Amino acid sequence: MSSASLQLGGDNWAAKDGNLLGYQRSASSSIHIPHEFTFTRGSNLAATRVAANGLIEKGRENLLLQSNQFDTTWVSVTASVTSGQSGYDGSNDAWLLSKSAASGRIYQNASVSGVATYSVYAKSNDLDWLFIIGTPSSYPEAYFNLSNGTIGNTSNHQNFIGANIEDVGNGWYRCSITFNDSLGQFRIYPADGNNDFSGTSGSIYIQDAQLEQGLVATDYIETGATTVQAGLLENEPRIDYTGGTGSLLLEPSRTNLVPYSEYLNDWTKIGLSIETNTSNTLSPEGLYNATKLTSTTADPNIYKMISVTATETTFSFYIKGEGSSIGKTSRVLFWYIGTATGSTTSHNFTLTSEWQRISFSTTPTSSGTIGFRIDTPADSADVGETAYIYGVQIEEGSYPTSYIPNHSGGSVTRAADDATLEYSNNFNDITILTEVNSLDVIRDTSQQNLHIGNDYSQGGAFFLRRSSSTSPKTLVAFFKNNDNSDVFSPYELPEGDSKVALKYNSTSNACKLFVDGSEVRSGTATDITEFDTFRLIGQGGKFNSKQLEVFNTALSDAQCITRTTL
Repeated sequence: MSSASLQLGGDNWAAKDGNLLGYQRSASSSIHIPHEFTFTRGSNLAATRVAANGLIEKGRENLLLQSNQFDTTWVSVTASVTSGQSGYDGSNDAWLLSKSAASGRIYQNASVSGVATYSVYAKSNDLDWLFIIGTPSSYPEAYFNLSNGTIGNTSNHQNFIGANIEDVGNGWYRCSITFNDSLGQFRIYPADGNNDFSGTSGSIYIQDAQLEQGLVATDYIETGATTVQAGLLENEPRIDYTGGTGSLLLEPSRTNLVPYSEYLNDWTKIGLSIETNTSNTLSPEGLYNATKLTSTTADPNIYKMISVTATETTFSFYIKGEGSSIGKTSRVLFWYIGTATGSTTSHNFTLTSEWQRISFSTTPTSSGTIGFRIDTPADSADVGETAYIYGVQIEEGSYPTSYIPNHSGGSVTRAADDATLEYSNNFNDITILTEVNSLDVIRDTSQQNLHIGNDYSQGGAFFLRRSSSTSPKTLVAFFKNNDNSDVFSPYELPEGDSKVALKYNSTSNACKLFVDGSEVRSGTATDITEFDTFRLIGQGGKFNSKQLEVFNTALSDAQCITRTTL
């Protein structure tokens, strides 16, 4: 069998910001010739995926400049910095920060708003204390004892969330403060003691400062003259490993309407207490940024009021139980107030010892405010029962899409995924092979999800799109002449995993469709031009493709049957 002229996925996923890499394997060697899809999603870090390790991966950004070059963008006030010191990471990239008067410090002007974390690595020298603070507004601040790894005085302002100190070895600590505020300046002080920086001399070592959105300090990102992003980047295709197998996740644009989706401090709490950034369990992203819920009376619940339109709305969140709460029934509940109207609805689920994502939908009949409530455990008479929650999302739509982190007081929108390849070597004869899960593809509109043809229209193309008439809805395969007439009648894929092959012979104009090892459709095309455009679209709904292969020849029936047999 000849090598495919275009392959995407399988065991050869390759993605980078702005591109999705397909490849061609030479028939005479093992050389892989790349073909880059142009990929777009948007200009923010609102998208997530499940990485190969099973954890949610986000995009991250260090908002400081010259994050470990403290003699550049950083301003010294009666203090000096000396480079070339032994660092926490075995390098000589640390700095000695010395003061020559009371309140000696360095600072950088940088802007951040919402839930954010400011961190720096530090080690004692002839002073044992570090003081860090963000200004102005509520002035979140904390003192850190670098001789024993304890936290001293911290801010008592409402917008201060917490402080953390992590022992990273050899006397070094990563010290951080987390806050919910709009700040413009970030300072580092060598301190003389707890709540004291009045001394006129002394020094500590510092290295690798970071300012980022979110409740915790994540892996350090080095910056220079500009901020730097890491993790899942703005326009990076999402190779998603939900279920353990890598596949390309394409979704429509969605908006998370929940402010501070990981920080539930302003939710109304009845009969329970909360602990932000609990150290008792790792969250679905593998960090200590989940919220612990502990019942203090019978029938505990936590709720939030959200303004919605008269559109089907889906509420989703991650939750797990602990101890005696495991196996007990919990509940998510909608109710309407003010101008919003509809039926109060609820959905029960069982707490388990593992994280699970719970989702439930409702359709308001008019716009207004809806209450979203979680009862956990529902109707429990036991005080002290525990559950953990993470990543709350409310979005307009009939199903939940991947988690959209929101660290602001408003909403956050993830743009639609769109991957396109304008292929210069036009196809006449063609065979298209793809593997998808028809139930893991959800259509919002009549737009197609996979399109291979001579332009972006439905005419003169092979495409897959969601069925609009069956329940559960599955994928339907179409092959169209240029005038948009059917070459063969549309074929609805079976539920679950399917392997699909379409072949077209330009000499006879014969085309056949194979699904799961059998020929299911055939026909004769009357008006087909070259295939030169490949498009994978999230605009029309969620689409999760495991792989795609395109051959510039019509494979035999036997080859198509072999390649599509599950």
